[in-house]
Amino acid sequence: MINFKSEIAKLVSSQVENLSQKEVEELIEIPPNFDMGDYAMPCFKLAKAFRKSPNIIAEELAGIMKENKFFEKIENAGPYVNFFINKEKLVESVLKEVFAKKEKFGSTNIGEDKNVIVEFSSPNIAKPFHIGHIRTTVIGHALYNIYKFLGFNAIAVNHLGDYGTQFGKLIVAYKEWGDRETIECNPIPELLKLYIKFHEEAEKNQDLDDQARNWFTKLENENEEAVELWKWIREVSLKEFNRVYNMLNIKFDSFAGESFYSDKMPRVLDMMEKKGILTKSQGAEIVDLEPYDMPPALIKKSDGSTLYITRDIAAAVYRKETYNFYKNIYVVGAQQNLHFQQWFKIIELLDYEWAQDCIHVPFGMVSLEEGTMSTRKGRVVFLEDVLNKAVEQTKKIIEERNPNLENKEKVAEQVGVGAVVFQELYHNRIKDYEFSWERTLSFQGETGPYVQYTHARANSVLDKAELNITDDIDYSLLVNDESVEVVRLLESLPDVVINAMEKNEPSYITRHITDIAQAFNKFYHDCPILVDDEELKKARLLLVYSVKNVIKTGLGLLGMEAPEKM
Repeated sequence: MINFKSEIAKLVSSQVENLSQKEVEELIEIPPNFDMGDYAMPCFKLAKAFRKSPNIIAEELAGIMKENKFFEKIENAGPYVNFFINKEKLVESVLKEVFAKKEKFGSTNIGEDKNVIVEFSSPNIAKPFHIGHIRTTVIGHALYNIYKFLGFNAIAVNHLGDYGTQFGKLIVAYKEWGDRETIECNPIPELLKLYIKFHEEAEKNQDLDDQARNWFTKLENENEEAVELWKWIREVSLKEFNRVYNMLNIKFDSFAGESFYSDKMPRVLDMMEKKGILTKSQGAEIVDLEPYDMPPALIKKSDGSTLYITRDIAAAVYRKETYNFYKNIYVVGAQQNLHFQQWFKIIELLDYEWAQDCIHVPFGMVSLEEGTMSTRKGRVVFLEDVLNKAVEQTKKIIEERNPNLENKEKVAEQVGVGAVVFQELYHNRIKDYEFSWERTLSFQGETGPYVQYTHARANSVLDKAELNITDDIDYSLLVNDESVEVVRLLESLPDVVINAMEKNEPSYITRHITDIAQAFNKFYHDCPILVDDEELKKARLLLVYSVKNVIKTGLGLLGMEAPEKM
């Protein structure tokens, strides 16, 4: 595919002494609209070297570079040199590339098979997999897909919350009020009931909290009964979680949760001791981070039990030694910012150079219309319920609009689940938002079903055409505004994917494929495709084929499927 930006850089650097091609590329901008050109180069930085005003430099450069096969025209506008791409060359270059690469268009090997760990989802066992978990789950999955697409060896880690005082609470609650058979039948809701009951009773009887701490200490010391109950709770919880992961088509390379690192913490504590960064404070052990404008980090409680931070440090050391990661990414809510800043600093204080390769990818909070979610109070919306409700809603729409559709059940699941995922990934991840059933289950506007339907529409056109698609076409037939607008958006997909990776922001892709769908639907409306003119039909079908492949690629990166029919 022709890199027009590089061609501009070559052209300008050949005319300007002491300005490299790379330096020119860094200057090049994209104008606010195409009437001003496809690319623009400001001349402000050249004024000092040329000892002329930027306007005169722009005028002179435009005059020298008028004739060029890659550009229809090069002209100056004030201090800018504006470049108008040769549309036929653009269309030919992009569509040939998409035709050759198909769904791999946009992929590269910039990752060079380097290991990138993406830790995401990570629910607490024995607690509901609720709507609050959807952000980490789908953002993390999309990032995993994006890194893999760009040639990295992505490793999906589910750092299960399967340790801590909460299990002491659950063991106490189970022994006091639980029934194994009842829990086996409906694990998470029943365990949640016990968890809620514990907190209700603990408000009246503080001895229960002491019992819970005691049972967690027993678990840490590998008490047989405590370990057996913990394993059983973990097993029944994972069975429930996997049902949701299967709906979202998510697989993990590792389920090593907090418990996995319990025997790796003594080494980390020893390392801190030797570095002299661990100090005693009221019977507990801390790392003083006040010199770095952070509160002290509590490493070990006065009763000897460990905390999240200790396990996170042990996990990071284990991952570096096991995977030799290039990046170690944590997709965790923004409310944990301080926690990550603290333990990243501790890793740095342990003289690990790779501390800078540990990256926290924060996201905003999800709240309910009726108030903040609280597991302790039982005020949650189960993620599985959201997904199932979206699928049921989709089934109703299919029955109304296309009752004879093949594989209705499968399509309803692809579209319903996709609607939820797309909504989560459409907005910038750092924004807080309020969960709304109405908005989640809407199929109008900039939504997943709209983009999926565009893919199905393109596929339907190709099916009706009954023609072998080829890139041996007359590209001059695709230089009209509607066609070029679609092609420009296809061309920029590779840059959008790289940008999404660099910023750890999947919404760039979500919005871009929405733009492609909108531009394609305008093309579809304004430019009849199955026309009598065979050459025109062949040309337009290649564009349809290209859009279908690129939308499928984009949806796949987001963790969504692309139904052939809807």
